[in-house]
Amino acid sequence: MCGIVGALVLNNNDYTITEPYITRMCDTMIHRGPDGAGTWIAKDGRVGLGHRRLSIIDLSDTAAQPMCNEDGTLWVSFNGEIYNHAEIRTELEQLGGHRWKTDHSDTEVILHAFEQWGIDCLEKFRGMFAIALWDAKVRVLWLIRDRIGIKPLYYSVHHGRITFASEIKALLQDPEQKREVHEEAFYHYLSFLTTPAPQTLFDGIKKLSSGTWLRVSEDGQICEHRYWDVWDHTISLKNASEEEIANCILSELRTAVKLRKVSDVPVGVFLSGGIDSSTNAALFSEGEGGPVKTFTIGYAGEYQTYQNELHYARVMANTVGAGYHELLLTIDDLIDFLPQMVYLQDEPIADPVCVPVYYVSKLARDNGVIVCQVGEGADELFWGYPGWETALKLQRFDDIPVPRIFKKIGLGGLRLLGKEQKSYYEWLRRGSEGQPIFWGGAEAFTEAQKKRLLSPRLRKKFANLTSWEALEPIRQRFEEKAWEKSHLNWMSYLDLNLRLPELLLMRVDKMSMGVSLEGRVPFLDHKFVEMAMSIPEAVKTKNNTLKYILKKSVRGLIPDELIDRKKQGFGVPVYEWFFEKLGEKTRKELHEFCNKTDFLNGEEVTHLIEQGRGPQMWYLLNFALWWKEYIMR
Repeated sequence: MCGIVGALVLNNNDYTITEPYITRMCDTMIHRGPDGAGTWIAKDGRVGLGHRRLSIIDLSDTAAQPMCNEDGTLWVSFNGEIYNHAEIRTELEQLGGHRWKTDHSDTEVILHAFEQWGIDCLEKFRGMFAIALWDAKVRVLWLIRDRIGIKPLYYSVHHGRITFASEIKALLQDPEQKREVHEEAFYHYLSFLTTPAPQTLFDGIKKLSSGTWLRVSEDGQICEHRYWDVWDHTISLKNASEEEIANCILSELRTAVKLRKVSDVPVGVFLSGGIDSSTNAALFSEGEGGPVKTFTIGYAGEYQTYQNELHYARVMANTVGAGYHELLLTIDDLIDFLPQMVYLQDEPIADPVCVPVYYVSKLARDNGVIVCQVGEGADELFWGYPGWETALKLQRFDDIPVPRIFKKIGLGGLRLLGKEQKSYYEWLRRGSEGQPIFWGGAEAFTEAQKKRLLSPRLRKKFANLTSWEALEPIRQRFEEKAWEKSHLNWMSYLDLNLRLPELLLMRVDKMSMGVSLEGRVPFLDHKFVEMAMSIPEAVKTKNNTLKYILKKSVRGLIPDELIDRKKQGFGVPVYEWFFEKLGEKTRKELHEFCNKTDFLNGEEVTHLIEQGRGPQMWYLLNFALWWKEYIMR
């Protein structure tokens, strides 16, 4: 796990890449790679790569990056892990013609795999990665993001060059990189708590979408290609029995966990006491010679909106004989962390769970662990959220054959009654437009709420825009490719393409790497995802039981007490904390922000604060603090 940076001069521009330029970019990400740094600049100064190293696989100096092949015609800077690198190395050795300088570096495997198979080598890789590869023979730069989007990769084309990095703050070291708000991205941020790829909140800076690569020629030609889509790799399991599917789930998951145990440094598990993290802990413990280290976060005090799960985490730790470490957070921990959180995020990730993810990562690192397994992905693949159950019911209700004109008449009636700000108004509006009800597992403000919240200038600018425009390309791929165009499959596919890579996985990457810890995600192994998306909706939703088939597959592996208890997500008592210090800070920051900028309607913001809308205020506070840190300064 590392941080990568680089730049390529385009179109015969006379700009020159220098070592200090690349080093400045690298030095913004020491937290991503405290174990070393490296730079490589081509002799002609047209291209340069940089790397910050967190040593996980092959700790020797020969595995340092940037790394080249035997004749120096290929150079790579790579962030992530190729879990099956040993298997690929064996295949390459059997083919012959490759000379190796490392014992077991997965980075070197990337170079030789590209030599052997070109860009199709990606089909071989099982892991998480952001890769920058310079092919000197054809003068082409490849930028690649892994299939699921576990690792981020940002880039910017400006002043005759393309720059790229694992974090936006590195790109901002270029003195000619502008710092302006991408206002359409801000509009979508108010819907999704994050910005949909390829947009970021920085105008002129983009992020590579999950499962895509960018081919950049020195003459300035840029080609973007989606090399993986889950629907291209699913085989319907509609004829398989429940027992067969359950066994398949556990078998594939066991393989995914085993692959993610491969490391030359200590590995642990984040343990919440839920089904996902408990399954991780149980499978990880199999075959271990000693106790697995587990790490749990809770809160000091009792809160109505979030109940500690410490009891269940302890139960699971005792079940597998794990080493158990827990930490209780207070509102002061959140307040103290805010400045660092904003800095680490690069752009707002308006999920308060960033706070406990950071602290649980720090807890692990402080206890000598450098890699941890996390449980993201299971809820999206197996219908695990209570909110999804509601969304599915609403969508089936919307499916009742009623002419759209009646829905539009209903909308008109709700407007006359002043109900435009209600969620049911937005659901009816989507139905009247022939759009799906579900727009993602995390929604901040509806379209009507956004229009009211925006400043008059932005309200006018975006009068004819909705955030459906960000979702429409995803919907189009779904309609073209899905083997079963069910509502649940749409929900899973949408979150696989938006909420997971740009919100949930982004928070894991930014917060864990903030303390130099690597997070691994077994439930999002791409082979496991392909298998999970091959399971029919009817099996996943049987008996209206959330995670029905996953629960069946792990029963007997983890205690029934954990399987049968009521679902509770990993959360933060933001609502209660807004009545304490957090509310005071929010009022101050948003008042200052509204007075200095022209993004939000100050009166509406004040109205939301007075109503005690804690979670929604958190979303706005994140944006205001980001603007203050990255734009105003």
